[in-house]
Amino acid sequence: MMLRPRQALLVERSLAALGQHHNTLCVAPTGAGKTVMLSAVAGSVLANPDAKACVLAHRDELTGQNRAKFQRVNPGIGTSVFDAKEKSWSGRATFAMAQTLSRGSHLDSMPALDLLVIDEAHHAASDSYRRIVDQVLERNPGAWIFGVTATPNRGDRKGLREVFSNVADQITLGELIASGHLVPPRTFVIDVGAQEQLKRVRRTAIDFDMNEVAEILNSAPINEAVLHHWREKAGDRQTIVFCSTVAHAESVCTAFREAGVSAVLIHGELSDAERQARLATYESGAAQVVVNVAVLTEGYDHTPTSCVVLLRPSSHKSTLIQMVGRGLRTVDPAEHPGVVKTDCIVLDFGTASLTHGRLEQEVDLDGQPRDGEAPTKDCPECEVEVPLACRECPLCGHLWEREPAAISPRASVVMTEIDLLERSNFRWCDLFQDDASLVATGFNAWGGLFRWKGRWYAVGGAEDARPRLLAVGERAVCLARANDWINERESAETAYKTRRWLGEPATSKQLQYLPEKLRTDYGLTRYRASALLTFKFNKAAIQRLVHTSSTSESIPA
Repeated sequence: MMLRPRQALLVERSLAALGQHHNTLCVAPTGAGKTVMLSAVAGSVLANPDAKACVLAHRDELTGQNRAKFQRVNPGIGTSVFDAKEKSWSGRATFAMAQTLSRGSHLDSMPALDLLVIDEAHHAASDSYRRIVDQVLERNPGAWIFGVTATPNRGDRKGLREVFSNVADQITLGELIASGHLVPPRTFVIDVGAQEQLKRVRRTAIDFDMNEVAEILNSAPINEAVLHHWREKAGDRQTIVFCSTVAHAESVCTAFREAGVSAVLIHGELSDAERQARLATYESGAAQVVVNVAVLTEGYDHTPTSCVVLLRPSSHKSTLIQMVGRGLRTVDPAEHPGVVKTDCIVLDFGTASLTHGRLEQEVDLDGQPRDGEAPTKDCPECEVEVPLACRECPLCGHLWEREPAAISPRASVVMTEIDLLERSNFRWCDLFQDDASLVATGFNAWGGLFRWKGRWYAVGGAEDARPRLLAVGERAVCLARANDWINERESAETAYKTRRWLGEPATSKQLQYLPEKLRTDYGLTRYRASALLTFKFNKAAIQRLVHTSSTSESIPA
């Protein structure tokens, strides 16, 4: 398995910072592949056969996911688990549950470690994590502490500097959207007559007073307005709604149902079984909307979700990013046939977007509060206040023209796509010089990018897998998915071998399978011939996948 070039850069910077400071933090949002990167960092440290590492997480599913991905990145390194069910340090890399390991007797059993990896590292300032970190350093003062998180700034304003003295790298949401690993959000801030009242809501030690928020937003006229704007801008999309209280969520869910929209309600008072049953209803498509209260904020992903409705403010930018992030993941057409997702509409009926502005985080290891609101502007048509970065007024539809010096959105995307092609571990061949059919090949796998009737389709195949549809939609998303398909099935060694083919002439065996006109092309390389033959031998399967998908597409964006 190979890392994306941007992932490899983060790993390189992390190892350099660990060597210099013995600790470092990296920020990597949804879609960046942080488990792959932390596995690569740990694998590099464990290249020393005497080294031992522990990867710490706070949920069972994360422990299992981290271990499985680590084994794919580092297949030759033994692993073990330390959690409520199993307590073993036999592996050179041990995957531990923080809640279990932090207990006294369990900490006493921990061997000397060379590396402690903390997943979701914003938890590192808590008492339980600090006990683990302190014990690791007591056993081995030279141990390295490596943290990865999507949200480094804690809601309680508690800083992480006591554990991490520096930040080695930060992958931004903008990078992942530009590279096609996430879809872009389109945010509309809509005042339903409550914005001024919401700005006066009292802040508690944790967040805004959600009971006060509910008193403002939980009314029949506001629910009707929410339904109206949702139908107008996102009525055909699967949607997650975030509410302030259970009573508020019940009212909103009822409003959707009475309007003829299938909706389910999720909150913390439900049993696990009931919660999973209701989520299954949403994920199957039987329900179009899921209304929740502080349950789906972190760690929930149903990729066809392409609308997020905010019916609550947030005093922390990290919470806003987590909520919006639930709608930014791209769709795998094998899991969700016919679904095409090109963006995520965010309908903010509160003040979160106005308060925090853009979704990028400024990392603050000291945890100091930041006062003041994000910059805004007034619409010249209807005079509503909107975020400074907004290009379309959510009320009257006024469009702000970009400054003449600015790059158009299309030009920006094209430049990014070309950069991704150049930074790929494998060469992408434009088969027919028309930018409509691109193929890259390795020893074990291949990926293709094809334009058909104005839409892009990514297809991948491998020695152990028949051709399958990887993505449908924007060019950048399809290219990212096809590139990742090859990376997951190839190695640095095979990438090096195929790069050598770029300077070698096509072989006689290749030429005998190619059209006659190509046999006299003395500039034809072995690599380009490989790409052409890959397309030839898989053409029927590619056409079938593309044509079948194009006739069954339902486009939520």
